[in-house]
Amino acid sequence: MTLRDIIYDESIRFILSGGKGGVGKTSCAGAIALLSAQRGFRTLVISTDPAHSLSDSFDQDLSGGDIVEIKGVDNLWGMEIDSERGMKEFQESLGQIGGPESAMASQFLGGTDSLAPPGSDEAMAFGKMLEFLSDTSFDRVVFDTAPTGHTLKLLELPDLLDSWLGKLLTLRQRLSSMMAGLRAFLGGGQEEDRSWEMLQSTKEKIRQARIALADPKTTQFVVVMIPEAMAVFETQRLLASLHAWDIPVSNIIVNQLVPENPSCTFCTNRRRMQQANLADIKDLYRDLHITEVPLFDHEIRGIEELKMLGGILIGAED
Repeated sequence: MTLRDIIYDESIRFILSGGKGGVGKTSCAGAIALLSAQRGFRTLVISTDPAHSLSDSFDQDLSGGDIVEIKGVDNLWGMEIDSERGMKEFQESLGQIGGPESAMASQFLGGTDSLAPPGSDEAMAFGKMLEFLSDTSFDRVVFDTAPTGHTLKLLELPDLLDSWLGKLLTLRQRLSSMMAGLRAFLGGGQEEDRSWEMLQSTKEKIRQARIALADPKTTQFVVVMIPEAMAVFETQRLLASLHAWDIPVSNIIVNQLVPENPSCTFCTNRRRMQQANLADIKDLYRDLHITEVPLFDHEIRGIEELKMLGGILIGAED
């Protein structure tokens, strides 16, 4: 399956772009999102990287945590996740979900923070994935993920959150009878409480997200790397984790390849090193489709530059 196949396949709802920091993940995610929009898919591109660069890539302000319509392109919207704002919203919803028992539990467990899920940045990113899992407003969501370490935490969150919610449900069950008895003792009436159903619903959403992330018909992870030894090692770690979690991956983008320039000794030496690493990459990942992208003499920024990159990604002759 090539990148063209992925982008043109209307059943693919989630595309994640990831790899080592500084390899061009954001540019590739932006180009993929742009190609999707041009194909007629209502597309949302989201940056889950705490150090956002999606605004720079599109040369438009996408910050603030709200969905913004990207100018100059039909069917395309963007958003940079505001982790601080998202965590505040989560903590507010925690009080609504957990009911009065949640407040009591936080006292036993050392404060509200101990009831928050692990990895706030990754939790907010995964929360957005849950949000758009059942949202039909967009045909496709493209995720510009954080560097490898953060991305691995993001992908292990379904299991971590499932365990965390399981503990909260158990605690909620144990304390609910105590709270009911306390209300009766104080002469209070029975309050309608739907927190249990809400927690169970959240667990079900996480289960559905795990299924969607492992379904090659709906999800594809596109690895972006550069032809250097450290990037090769980090890509091996990333791919091993993707396979362990059954995340579908069929494509690698090898970015920033130095073109031939016989008159430049430095360029020639860099190219020789990169070509040797590229040969190793092709040997290591012979089962994956590899797309080669040259190093440009300028920054990829703005709609026209992303269109150019997109043409290279899908092998367009023009």
